[in-house]
Parts: sequence; structure tokens; C-alpha cells
Amino acid sequence: MMNREHAKAHLLLEALPYIRQFFGKTVVIKYGGHAMVDEHLQESFALNVILLKYIGINPVIVHGGGPQIGQMLKQLNITSEFRQGLRVTDDATMDVVEMVLVGKVNKNIVNLINLNGGTAVGLSGKDGRLITARKLEMVLERDDAPPEIIDLGKVGEVTGINTELITTLLDKGFIPVIAPVGVNEQGETFNINADSVAGALAAALGAKRLVLLTDVSGVLDKDKTLISSLDIREASQAMADGVLKGGMIPKVACCMEAVDAGVEKAHILDGRVENCIILEFFTNSGVGTEIVCKRCQL
Repeated sequence: MMNREHAKAHLLLEALPYIRQFFGKTVVIKYGGHAMVDEHLQESFALNVILLKYIGINPVIVHGGGPQIGQMLKQLNITSEFRQGLRVTDDATMDVVEMVLVGKVNKNIVNLINLNGGTAVGLSGKDGRLITARKLEMVLERDDAPPEIIDLGKVGEVTGINTELITTLLDKGFIPVIAPVGVNEQGETFNINADSVAGALAAALGAKRLVLLTDVSGVLDKDKTLISSLDIREASQAMADGVLKGGMIPKVACCMEAVDAGVEKAHILDGRVENCIILEFFTNSGVGTEIVCKRCQL
């Protein structure tokens, strides 16, 4: 019978071929959900990221902060309105979004990584014009009426990424931690969905992996069973068949766009599972759903 020490050695050997594959490569991780608010999971996340860096992998972190923004808006008696799952962002709300994401959440994550032995640097899209953006135009199609144009205020979408800034930091041994705030050519600030920023970063950097941390186990089929792997065609079919619902639809769409742009694989993982990143990257079974582009691998 294998004792505990032998089991540990076996796990390290199982991880070796994966470490070899990932060595020197970049991975983009969107950090959000329960993993951001549970103190034990916060530390676990930081240690996972630091481990990646120590074994020669370049992690880039993009974080959300919706609950923290909502809490601050409530304290300031500013009412939030949501349309199609996105927060309508007027000037006052944008000030709070930037204050919370850049000034508080971002620095808390940086501090957590640094306290646990890493060397992280916090950025927003304004730093070095890291993320350029434009106003997101949303049109709601309706069967029984003309399309509705939804004005979300200062909600944006990515138009460009300054990869030079990120690669310089990575080459110097830093872990970039990025708040999803972008700026347009006129200097206007925009609130951008963190999944979208992570996907755009992964594509622009030619990342080996994109990881989205969520509060569900991954993509589930009609019987609520985890689907461990999907290619783009299968993911599109799952959307058409109604297998994907709610917030999982934009997450899968983000992953599809990233792998179609050259990212080798995208992963949707349950951030409530301790060490989920290490388990997904370095074990034979994995713990979430991977999305791949089969034609891209031919």
C-alpha cells in the first residue's frame, strides 16, 4: 500500500510532464467569485499563483469586484441598475467602480500575493494605456417589437492591449494584477467585464491558457453532469440547444473567442475548490471544463 510520502512523490511525478509543457509560457487567470471573498480560498489562490511563477510559468491576473462595488454604492446611497446582467454605469458610479477596483480590490490582491512570497504589481487599464476601450453598444433583439438600444453608460469593450507593458513586467519576474478599467482615445474611463478583459489579454499575449474562476463546477450537460471538455463546435451546439444558461453563456463565448484567436485551451473552474488551478493544470483528471479549438490544433 502506498504511504503518504510515496503518494506525494507520485503526484509530483504526475505533474512533471505538465510542468514541462507550461515552462516559460503565459497563463491568464480571471479571479472572481467566492474565491475572492473566502479568506482561506484567497490564500490558496495566492499560493497557486506563486507556485506557477516559481516553476517557470508566467501568470497574469485579471480580477472582478462586483460585490465590493455593490457594497460601496449601497453605503453611498447610489442605486445600481442592471441591464442584461451588466451594471449601468453613470459618471458617479464610474467613480466608485474605479475607486473600488483600482484603489481597494486590486491592492488587496497584490498585497496578498506579496505577503505569501510572490512579487505582484497592480495595474489598471490606464497604466501605460494598457487597455484601450470604447463604449459598449448593446442592442436587444425582440421578436414582437423593434430592437431596443440599451445605453449602459460608461460600460466598455476592449479595443486594444499594450502587451509590451505586461511582457516587460513578466520578464522582470513580476506577477501583473490587472483591474478591468479601460480608457478611450479621448481619455474617458470605462468599466469592462473582467472575463472579457482576461480573454482579450490571453489572445493578445498568445497565452497558453485562459482560466475563468466561477462559483459553479464548470459547464454542465442537461443532466447536470460536468462536461470535462468541449471544442468550439460542441460549445456552439450547447448554446443553440439551450444547455448553457444565464451567466455561463458569456463565459463560454469568451473562452471560444480566446481559443479561436490562438489560445491553446480555456478553462472554466470552480473557484470554491481549493487549489483548483493546480489540480486542473497538473493532474491527469482535471477538475473543470476545458474548451479547445480542434481545427486550431491540426
